[in-house]
Amino acid sequence: MKPETAIVEIHKKYQVYTERYLNDAADKTIILVNGSLATTASFAQTVRYLQPRFNVVLYDQPYAGQSRLHNRHDQPIRKEDEAEILLELIEHFCADHVLSFSWGGAATLLALAQRPRRIEKAVINSFAARINTPMRDYLESGLNFLQACDRCNVGRLVNTTIGKHLPSLFKRFNYRHVSSLAEHEYLQLHFHIREVLTQDTQCYVACAEAIDIPLLFVNGEWDEYTTARDARLFADHVRRCQFRTIKNAGHFLDMEHKAAWHDTQQALLGFLQPVSSLAKPKHARPWTADTAAQTA
Repeated sequence: MKPETAIVEIHKKYQVYTERYLNDAADKTIILVNGSLATTASFAQTVRYLQPRFNVVLYDQPYAGQSRLHNRHDQPIRKEDEAEILLELIEHFCADHVLSFSWGGAATLLALAQRPRRIEKAVINSFAARINTPMRDYLESGLNFLQACDRCNVGRLVNTTIGKHLPSLFKRFNYRHVSSLAEHEYLQLHFHIREVLTQDTQCYVACAEAIDIPLLFVNGEWDEYTTARDARLFADHVRRCQFRTIKNAGHFLDMEHKAAWHDTQQALLGFLQPVSSLAKPKHARPWTADTAAQTA
């Protein structure tokens, strides 16, 4: 099913490309938040099991994907700006749930800390409460490549670190995507990494303390960059939270193989729509390795 597409203006400052998959039988809408440098295409596997139960909204950050042609790129966008964009889109699309992936979790926690009135539950995939040594090494390695706009090495770095458990086809798509970005996108990620490495990640913990809705944290068993153990540090700070670890999966969870796709699907739907509240769903399209993975 093809989505409805639109450009949504945010604060008369940003033009944001959006996709909305409508489901006539659904009474809830979920909005998905990309990781760094990713676009709506990165959620292709996730939409397969969400769309049969929800209206699903995807969007590209102003600097990425099909948003970038509609925006100026004279200065980097902060996580606080991304949080404001998310809050505006929540209202625009009347979203009830949020699902984020990887560094999209930072903007999502910042937004949820402002307690948007519409949001009932949120899922935070592949995000942790601290920067551990493997993640720091990965980010520091990327800084020089990004500053030099070294496309080949940026692509190789992603595939040999956070993307190392992806199928070979996804790695090829991932490399092609990452190595062909516009220069301002590399500068945007460079700015973001410098922020991450110099700021205290306790800010995300502080945000979590202000969140009053149920949260589900999902991490891969093999993910050494945002580990399940580090995600569970949020347990001391979030009033209502649950944790799920996807067996035999790395950072990219439902993109990596069919069993991980199934287990991630079960974890998310079990949290968002407990059995007692399930409407009869349409059949979810199965996992397939014919769509592109993208970076975190």
